[in-house]
Amino acid sequence: MAVQYECCTSMFWIYVLICFLLVLFAGMMSGLTLGLMSLSLVDLEVLLKSGQPQDRKQAAKIMPVVKKQHLLLCTLLICNALSMEALPIFLDGLLPAWGAVLISVTLILLFGEIIPQSICSRYGLAVGATMAPVVRVLVWICFPVAWPISKLLDFLLGKGHAALFHRAELKTLVDFHGNEAGKGGELTHDETTIIAGALELTEKTAEDAMTPISEIFAIDVNAKLDKELMILILQKGHSRVPLYYEQPTNIIGLVLVKNLLSIHPGEEVPVKNVTIRKIPRVPVNMPLYDILNEFQKGHSHMAVVVRYTGGKEQEQKMTKDGSNQVFMQTTHAHDNGKDVNINVDKSPIQTVQEKSFSNRRSLNKLKSFPATHASDSNRGMPKAKRWSRVESGDILDISNDSIPKLAEDEEIVGIITMEDLIEELLQEEIFDETDLRDSFH
Repeated sequence: MAVQYECCTSMFWIYVLICFLLVLFAGMMSGLTLGLMSLSLVDLEVLLKSGQPQDRKQAAKIMPVVKKQHLLLCTLLICNALSMEALPIFLDGLLPAWGAVLISVTLILLFGEIIPQSICSRYGLAVGATMAPVVRVLVWICFPVAWPISKLLDFLLGKGHAALFHRAELKTLVDFHGNEAGKGGELTHDETTIIAGALELTEKTAEDAMTPISEIFAIDVNAKLDKELMILILQKGHSRVPLYYEQPTNIIGLVLVKNLLSIHPGEEVPVKNVTIRKIPRVPVNMPLYDILNEFQKGHSHMAVVVRYTGGKEQEQKMTKDGSNQVFMQTTHAHDNGKDVNINVDKSPIQTVQEKSFSNRRSLNKLKSFPATHASDSNRGMPKAKRWSRVESGDILDISNDSIPKLAEDEEIVGIITMEDLIEELLQEEIFDETDLRDSFH
């Protein structure tokens, strides 16, 4: 086909201007296709809530345009196809057929694909925010053609998908953002470790974090708090000590070491005469997050880990019954079908402690504090009343209550504490002043 317009005529320059605008328009559509479609709704929501001020403004401009992703995609591709198809037609009036094809391919490849996509892949947010008004106009222009195609894509592929990461992927992403990865991340080693520990905590159970029963320090409930035992308790450095009945594997409760401060070793007060708190029992397969949630309620920061030997079916049933019911389960004594009770004569120390406890409850009822407890059931209740209810409900009265005793299908395998959970979260050991002398914490 012969050239229609000779060089330097008015129509020649008009055709050159049209070709230039078509290349520019095709490049803009190609760049916006890459820049806008690479921004997921999740990315934009993150920028809107926690991005830099400039990023928030740009994301706010882009969000209405990107919400209907298939409509936007169809609009950009239709405009891009029209411009690329029209370019050879106008070039054909300026150059021979082979020249028009060669120039159109070169211009489209270089200025319509490579350069625009390179720019928009790096500055997609800024370019998209700047061109958002133009894109809205194009959406309305192409709406009669783009809307039916977008609805078909919505029907076949769905209206959209959130680009969310799985736990393993999110953990890897966090590692990449650490400053040790060498990719320019700002997170320190401790930050990445804690985040990874929180992500892994849902996959761990009580058995993974517990201290084995053979390594714990526990005292007999029938022992006397003489000088030797008091010195041993102080040397261990624990804030709470488990108590067992008859055999070390039958943990029935715990005693707070701070409650022993008023006891004189010379009086040799029996352990069963001091304030003993109930200790919850959890199955070995109970998730650590469930245990952590229960620890937050304030009933106890220590629990007994129990393995049920009667079969996995019972163990699974215990877990599905609800974390609170499982956590606060107490097994009453049964010795050949009979409850076992220990009757004790209350010492003057115990009487003073009970009176002090009763007075403290009465005083707490008169106070009112903001509700800051983690428990959902206690939310909205004054703090003093919640403390009073927890203390009165978690005290083990040996003189009236039957001694908790292991059933035939139960086996205590360890102890788990709040510190154990925090160590799993930090993925590091927590050493206190006494850990050099004792391994149990």
